[in-house]
Formats: sequence, structure tokens, C-alpha cells
Amino acid sequence: MSQPSEWRVFCAVELPDEVRARLEDHVRRLGKEVPDVAASWSRVENIHLTLKFFGNVAVNRIEKISAAAERAVKQFSTFPISVGETGVFPRPSRPQVLWIGVSDTSGQLSALQENFENECAAEGFAKEDRAYRPHLTIARLRKPEGARELADAHLKMQFEPIELNLTELVIFRSELSPKGSKYTAISHHHLPNP
Repeated sequence: MSQPSEWRVFCAVELPDEVRARLEDHVRRLGKEVPDVAASWSRVENIHLTLKFFGNVAVNRIEKISAAAERAVKQFSTFPISVGETGVFPRPSRPQVLWIGVSDTSGQLSALQENFENECAAEGFAKEDRAYRPHLTIARLRKPEGARELADAHLKMQFEPIELNLTELVIFRSELSPKGSKYTAISHHHLPNP
């Protein structure tokens, strides 16, 4: 089999097991409360805090993304972010995505994301035209039936904030298959310690 000349690539932050366990618990409780909704639930081990999704990238250009990440992290040291609060996109009356919010009180996460975006632009990658809203997608709602009920339950359900230290960015390859997406780390970029 010939190797594909393009890979689906994104840059994200890995979540610690503690956060994944909390996400799993939240999803389980939601599924119990509103069982019959056509929701496509994210596999908890696949949930990341995405900084930038590139889509298909020529394999020989992926090194440029890793180089951009390496330059972006150098100007930061590890910093805390908090995962908590529940939300939906685009709005509660027409929910399509359920998410758990990420709070960036220091502004460091936005600054890091912007820095990475600029470094990627310098390497010839298009900038994202939407403002960066850090979040963890837990479900996509495929059909309107029951979607509002599920969104309401999600918005009412508490997700106790949990703090984590952001220590590295990871460039991932995403491979789509009938069993769901498979993510493979291509490169790790550590933020220097303070």
C-alpha cells in the first residue's frame, strides 16, 4: 500500500487522566438522564484541547508545523488553566455541539494559541478566521429530536472546575475509520518551566 501524501493534522493539549475521568462521568450521567438522543459522543480518550486544526497537510510540510510549535512554546512557561462550566454551540435553542469550557484567567492560553497561529502563518498556513474559544467537545448532535432536552440537561449539570498545568503542545495525526478517529502524536513541544 502506498503511503498517503497528506495527513489530517491538528495541534492540541493532552488532558490528564483525572480530567478524562471527570468527562467520562459527566457523559455517563447525561446519557442516563436523556438516553434516546441521536448524539455522536466523543470517545473520552480522544478528547483534547485543540489549538488549531489544519485539515489535510502534505506530509513534507508537517515538519514546518512542528517547527512553528517549537518556536511558539519557547516564549512561555508552564501555566494553569481550568476545565469546567458547560456550554453548547451555536446556541441552546439549536444545539449542535455540547462542550465543557476551558477557563484561561491569565490569558496565557489565548496568547500561546495566537503565537502558534502567527508562527504557522509565517510557514504559509492559513490563519483561522474565527476567534479562539477554548473548549472540549463531548458530543455532536446529529438530529434535532431530543437535542434541546439533552442540551438543557447538559447546561444544568454541574461540572466542578478542575485545574491543570499546561506543559506541552502536541501535534497529532488524525486517521478517520469506521471505528472512529485514531490520533497519533507526531511531535511534543514542552513549555519551559518557570
